[in-house]
Formats: sequence, C-alpha cells, structure tokens
Amino acid sequence: MRTRFSLVVAALATVAWLAGPLHAQDTKPEVTKLRLAVGGKAALFYLPLTVTERLGYFKEEGLDVEISDFPGGSKALQDLTGGSADMVAGSYDHTIQMQAKNQPIVAVVELGRYPGYVLGVATAKAQNYRGLQDLKDMTIGITAPGSSTHFMAMHILAENGARPEDTVFIGVGTAASAIAAVKRGDVDALINVDPTISLLESQNLIKVVADTRTAEGTRQVFGGLYPAAVVYATPSFIETNPKTVQASVDAFVRGLGWIKTHSAEEIAKIMPEDYALGDKALYVQAVKKSIEMFSPDGRLSRTDAETALNVLSSFDPDVRRAKINLNATLSNSFVDRAASAGK
Repeated sequence: MRTRFSLVVAALATVAWLAGPLHAQDTKPEVTKLRLAVGGKAALFYLPLTVTERLGYFKEEGLDVEISDFPGGSKALQDLTGGSADMVAGSYDHTIQMQAKNQPIVAVVELGRYPGYVLGVATAKAQNYRGLQDLKDMTIGITAPGSSTHFMAMHILAENGARPEDTVFIGVGTAASAIAAVKRGDVDALINVDPTISLLESQNLIKVVADTRTAEGTRQVFGGLYPAAVVYATPSFIETNPKTVQASVDAFVRGLGWIKTHSAEEIAKIMPEDYALGDKALYVQAVKKSIEMFSPDGRLSRTDAETALNVLSSFDPDVRRAKINLNATLSNSFVDRAASAGK
C-alpha cells in the first residue's frame, strides 16, 4: 500500500506536470465520453454546471458528458472513488478530507467562490431560538451525511462548544424532499441551498439565521472566504487525460463567463423548468440572491483554501492530525490555459 507521503508526492508531481504546455496541434480529448458525478444538480450551488451543459459548451469542446446526479456531494465523491465517475462537481472540502485519508484528489476549476449554504430554523422553533448555541438541542436537516452542509453544521456546533454527536442529523436532499421534511416537522432546522431556501422563506416555514450566499455572510460563518463548488478528479485521471480535463475546464470557464455577463432573468430562462419548483418568479429572485457566489473566472485561491482547512480542522480529527499540503489539492494551470486561449 502506498504511504500518504508517496501519494502526496504523486499529487504534487501531477500538479507540477500540469504546468507544461499542451501541443496546440493535438488538443483532441483522450476520453470524449466523460462521466461526471454531482450531488444535487438542481441546486444553485451547481448552477454553472447546468449553464455549461445547456449552452452546449461541453459538446463544442469535443465532450459527451454523462452526468450522474446524487442526493448529496458525499455520494458523488463515492462514485469517483468507486471508479464509476471520471470527475466530480462537488465541494472543495473533499479535496482536503481525501488527502487526509491518503486518497488525493485535485480541484481544477472553481464554480463557486462562496458556499451559498443557508441555515434556517423551522418557524415553529424560531420563537424560542436564542442563537447558534441552541442547535445542539435540535434535529438538523442536511443534504446528505458527509456533505458540505453537514460540515457547516458541525463547524457551527464546534464553534459553540458542542460536539457533532450531541445533535441528530438527517439527510433530506435538496428541493422537494427537503421542503417536505420541513413541512412534516421532521427537522427543527436545516442547512440547504437555493432555490429550496427561498421557497421555504416565501412560505414562512423557516427563519434564516446564517447565510453564506454573500462574502459578508461567509466571513461571519467561516471566518474568511471559502471555496465552494469545484470540479475535481484524481491525479491519475488528470495525468492520463490532460486534454480531456482541459476541454472540460475550457467549457466551465466559458459557462462562468456567460453567467457573469447575463442577468438573473436570462440565466433562469435557460434552466430546466422543474428547477424552479413550480415558481419561476421566485426562482429568478433566488438566482439574484445567489449570483454573487459564482466564480467570475474559475480560479482557486490558496488563501481561501486555508480557511477551508481551518474549518475542517475544527471538527474533523483526521484532518487535524494530517499534514495537509494545500498545493496538492488545487491547480489553476488548466484555468490559466483557458484564459490564455480566450475561453
């Protein structure tokens, strides 16, 4: 079995290799049918993925992308580690946690610069809610165990002197299943994303008490800016298929550029009808509330990655014990190539 040191060295070698030039005369992807996993595709957290897909940018870059959608990010990660996916649109958090488990993965493009997670307390419980310290006595809905909504809940508990085992967590997914859990009274509070949060607010079913859709809200919860949705893969896949990875990053950078130059109404217009949860006007408002969180160019910040490491260390003993090399969790070299090519 390879040691953690050798795995990290392999990841670093891969990242260093990424800096080398691709031959302009041979840019056809090694793998044209790309298997991509995601946890909760309809959530605005992953809006850049759907925009990129709907505008046909994957196809224009020579890729036939097969997207597998799961209830939460931890399931998408399992699809990658199990060999059923080539790449994942998921949370940057996972790159750190997997390095701590001797299974390095590398983020190659950032989709969201803020998480966009919102903590809401059920209206029935809000009357007696005094502050975040009360969460330890509640049943909290998360998208899925091991997902980044779960991480946010555990971080808040740790910051308020509570342990994860002091609280009951229930995986409720996103969209309709999460809304149903609140309506049934299955959870006292939940951490979820738009458009689910906006719909729950509009029906007076929750009171928002923490919001990471903006830079200010993200700093209040995490103590700094926090990389959110990224696209990641294993070092071995990146090393074996650099032109495939480049094509996917080129497509995503184009999608992010399109989002930056279009209104919430224009963005909502190209999204699948069912993503609006039956209320298109509310969906447009949700996009407006969340649009600040999307990356303008796909670049990952080493400083923001340090915030993620500090947060994960607050509740994850594996991360706390490990010597994490953040440089091995991210690479901007593909984004740099996309920018230099005018993508």
